[in-house]
Amino acid sequence: MPHRTQTPSHPRTPGVGGARLPWWALALPVLAFAALLTLIAGPAEAHAAGGSSPAAGQVVELIRGLLMR
Repeated sequence: MPHRTQTPSHPRTPGVGGARLPWWALALPVLAFAALLTLIAGPAEAHAAGGSSPAAGQVVELIRGLLMR
């Protein structure tokens, strides 16, 4: 005899059961990344990296330009 499985009457929805994150759980990593990127790409300290290749600076400036749009 085949066995019938019971299906739940209410499907689970995302976020039910305390799985929601507070707003700052996303905001803090984004702010930290932006702050570190600003420190890396800051034009005032660009002369301090004398041994680095100019291509690395161009990549950082390209990323900065894309993020500032």
